[in-house]
Amino acid sequence: MPANAIALDATDRTEFGKGSARRARHAGQVPAVVYGHGTEPRHLLLDEHATRLALRGNENALVELSVGGETLLAIAKDVQRHPIRPGVQHVDFLLVNRNEKVEVEVPVVVTGEPAPSTIHMIELAHVLVSAPAIAIPESIDVDITGVEAGTAIRVSDLTLPEGVEAITEADADVVNVAAGAVAASAEADAAGEAPADAE
Repeated sequence: MPANAIALDATDRTEFGKGSARRARHAGQVPAVVYGHGTEPRHLLLDEHATRLALRGNENALVELSVGGETLLAIAKDVQRHPIRPGVQHVDFLLVNRNEKVEVEVPVVVTGEPAPSTIHMIELAHVLVSAPAIAIPESIDVDITGVEAGTAIRVSDLTLPEGVEAITEADADVVNVAAGAVAASAEADAAGEAPADAE
């Protein structure tokens, strides 16, 4: 098992329909489907609590599903969560192998503080990348420490892990740094008072 893969036990799902899904969730299980590599979709049931922990904070979690003595390496592609309380309702998994690359959307995380009297705006919350299936980054960090107003950090400026390539257009803005509202207001006030000071 790859070092970063999370082990999950699963069973084949034999009953279908809303009623069976409701019963499964009531029993602490979550329906899931795994597909890819030209195979027929396989419907599974997983422990909801273990699944929720495995997928917490990682949108592209790599998991190793153990099903009746068989192991399936997959990444989470679509996670349906309960709209009100914590809980996973359904998961779509994509089969992968150790040696392939996959296209995934990786969340952007801004670190550091820009120059004084500036604010930053995230223009792209996710960046589409091609990454090794067993080494998908959990996030792409964008360090804005000391960045001045008027600066745009684009996809081409990002530092990506080894083996990871951006698919999103290179000139797409990821983060923009602009003059803060307080600074802009102060500048406007100063400009308005200039004639009076000149008298």
